Amino acid sequence: MSEIRHNWTQEEILEIYNKPLMELLYEAATIHRLHHDPNTVQVSTLLSIKTGGCPEDCGYCPQAARYHTDIEGNDLMTVPHVKAQALRAKAAGSSRVCMGAAWRNVKDGPEFDQVLEMVRTINKLEMEVCCTLGMITENQAQRLAEAGLYAYNHNLDTSEEYYKEVISTRGFEDRLETIDNVRKTNVTVCSGGIIGMGEKVEDRAGMLVALSTLSPQPESVPINALVAVEGTPMAEEKPVEIWDMIRMVATTRIVMPQTQVRLSAGRTQMSREGQAMCFFAGANSIFAGDKLLTTPNPDVNEDMEMFKMLGLNAQKPFVKKAQPESVDAEKSQYKPLGEKPKWTRPGHSIERNELAKEQGKTAKIV
Repeated sequence: MSEIRHNWTQEEILEIYNKPLMELLYEAATIHRLHHDPNTVQVSTLLSIKTGGCPEDCGYCPQAARYHTDIEGNDLMTVPHVKAQALRAKAAGSSRVCMGAAWRNVKDGPEFDQVLEMVRTINKLEMEVCCTLGMITENQAQRLAEAGLYAYNHNLDTSEEYYKEVISTRGFEDRLETIDNVRKTNVTVCSGGIIGMGEKVEDRAGMLVALSTLSPQPESVPINALVAVEGTPMAEEKPVEIWDMIRMVATTRIVMPQTQVRLSAGRTQMSREGQAMCFFAGANSIFAGDKLLTTPNPDVNEDMEMFKMLGLNAQKPFVKKAQPESVDAEKSQYKPLGEKPKWTRPGHSIERNELAKEQGKTAKIV
């Protein structure tokens, strides 16, 4: 039961996912207790350090420049601003700060240098630092590691088969290559996906196959429920049922026993009872704060009240892995190479994405 396997098949995972719920919950909760403290949940804060204007066409994302949403773009935050936000998050109980920038991929230059300084600054506050910046090369991953990065997030989003129905501006293999580049450093991997995008249950299992067969498995796996945003191609998708979230969390826990399963986007649509069942099923991390990049999230005070009600404790930083050391910029062994990697552009089109793009053009003219 506690064995770490890297050869899960879609059929095996579907069999787990479709078990009678009480049996599924019992198995997941048992495995959870073998590898984790069931009364401890990590609290992370997600900070959008650069919002909007992304050139990608991800069907779920309100930050894509081609869609017309109510998202207000902003330039890259300053280091002092990020430090202030991190201190605020720490005071509220967060042990990790995750910084997201609406970039297709990292480019060497002043902005990336600024992000590296943000990483150094937060790490020196004795908080775990995670970044999600798009595709990165091995050298860029090494520079982040040297700055003191604890984790890098790069979600697979869905199965390889359904991926082409969600995004046309990059390939699934780019996701895997970036994760591989991160694995060449001492930085941990955070990679998961979104359910509720119109995919089949088989695609949910396919995503877990792709994640669980990575060796080592990701240290963190966020499970997001789609937050449908007006103006995006997925605006009309129905909210995910709480039972689907519980099954997905439980299945993830069984397939990846040592991973921290992150109950991520979509929590505003979940009752406290539903979230409690997700924790019972093996979720042991949440994002706190009123926003997840650009979508609503429960207030941190509400979360602390829920923790008190359920008898949960916030996880301390660096419990799973020792704090990395930050190397100052002037002592860095890794220098910018000015790389221009040819990340994939598959070239196919997605009908609903193209329709949302045309509607966006019309809305911007009006």
